[in-house]
Amino acid sequence: MTTVIRLTLSQLKLLVLAASAFSLLVIPAAGQSAAPSDAGHGPRFRADGPDAEARGRAAGYPVCSRTNWFSDRCLVGALSGFDQLYPARVIAAPDAPTRLGRASGEPGLGYTFAGQSLTLEQYLDKHPVTGFLIAKNDTILVERYQYARMENHRFASFSMAKTIVALLIGIAIKEGAIRSIDDFAEVYVPGLNGTEYGLTPIKALLQMSSGVMFHEKYTDPTSDISIFIFLTLGQDPGGSLAAIKRFNTRLVPPGQRFSYASVETAVLGLVLAHATRQSVSNYAREKLWQPIGAEADASWVLDAVGQEITFAYFNAVLRDWARLGLMLAHDGTWQGKSVVPREWLLASTTIAPADAHLRLGAPWSGYGYHTWIVQGPRRMFALRGYFGQFVIVDPESKLVLVQTAVRPGRDELADQELFALWHAVAAQLQ
Repeated sequence: MTTVIRLTLSQLKLLVLAASAFSLLVIPAAGQSAAPSDAGHGPRFRADGPDAEARGRAAGYPVCSRTNWFSDRCLVGALSGFDQLYPARVIAAPDAPTRLGRASGEPGLGYTFAGQSLTLEQYLDKHPVTGFLIAKNDTILVERYQYARMENHRFASFSMAKTIVALLIGIAIKEGAIRSIDDFAEVYVPGLNGTEYGLTPIKALLQMSSGVMFHEKYTDPTSDISIFIFLTLGQDPGGSLAAIKRFNTRLVPPGQRFSYASVETAVLGLVLAHATRQSVSNYAREKLWQPIGAEADASWVLDAVGQEITFAYFNAVLRDWARLGLMLAHDGTWQGKSVVPREWLLASTTIAPADAHLRLGAPWSGYGYHTWIVQGPRRMFALRGYFGQFVIVDPESKLVLVQTAVRPGRDELADQELFALWHAVAAQLQ
């Protein structure tokens, strides 16, 4: 018998935005991070930001509780202290982080948007950004924090976690744990045998092109994403596997239609865990976090059975988001060490002629392997998450922009302004 799940709007907010998860380990507040070399000007901190009083300044930007952290006055604290609210699994940093240099002074950066000539200061005055960083090669050019956020705060990824999963899939393929992206998911996850997601190739899942019906509309309490999050983050005893199996209607064959669906990353998370015979967090620690020389532990929220909620909720300090981006800007190599296969990154961030269905509208030219491809004169791409989280990468100039924020959901106009700033910065720092 099929159970019909109906959510109120308040329940939807709680479940879509929250990550209530069980773990054997509770993450403490982030410790002091290792600073880059002291040769440069250092990060700049600001106690306020746009609408700071409404965002909880007088109360010290509280993290609040699991029932109200998504309110305006709690969001700054919650999105930079998510693992104070919810149990999660640690992704340990190495003992010796890779060093990042600092420019001798912050460059003057300007851009044009809506017919106005603007500065970085004006951008930060306008948008609820908690952390903002620009780096080139291995040198930090700009590092800003607003709303009293510090360099040791771990910022929540939301859907930027999806790109991390795709990177780990590429590593697992190179190492032979996953034989081919043409394999069906059920080859690695027996619990999906005979289901539509089980009969979907890994490549189609990476491209959000499974052809399985799944509606992702965050403001709709009847949307499939609401049900899926109700079952996974709501700690249904069946965890991610049981939740995935509820969505079992195929509309079109795999690889024909792009339809963004967080459930597809959850399938990939199960593939990764089964193929590598370890938790996704442990694999991320061994193959990604330690090789990039992260300076602080990261964390990942789990479902009721201990599986990482792989479509979101990875938490890391701002400079480690930058290290991840810089590794990608160097085609998978970071400070002399190969981390992600170069050929995998190229395939992840370009659109093959046969994949015309992945071409999208501005500011995107398309979608790769869980990676957003930026519209522009050369190959650029981005990690993107709800509330305005971004890591934008330009491999040609080895340039990276990181933004963490507390924007109210999806804001297409704010995205347009960010990319106006990005393209101006890329031109100025070429």
